[in-house]
Amino acid sequence: MTDNAAPVDPKLLEILVCPLTKGPLRYDRERGELVSDKAGLAYPVRDGIPIMLPDQARKIEG
Repeated sequence: MTDNAAPVDPKLLEILVCPLTKGPLRYDRERGELVSDKAGLAYPVRDGIPIMLPDQARKIEG
């Protein structure tokens, strides 16, 4: 987990979807990321705020 990682509000996680696929996201607490398995992207969470920009996301190996 990054030093500036803060927990993500569970209510927020219930409503957030991947901006590309509109599919569900799962929270990777260890990495501090929201993962879209369908898109193969991991969106960073900085200071408890999800950065839902595809150009800021990390490509994940599938």
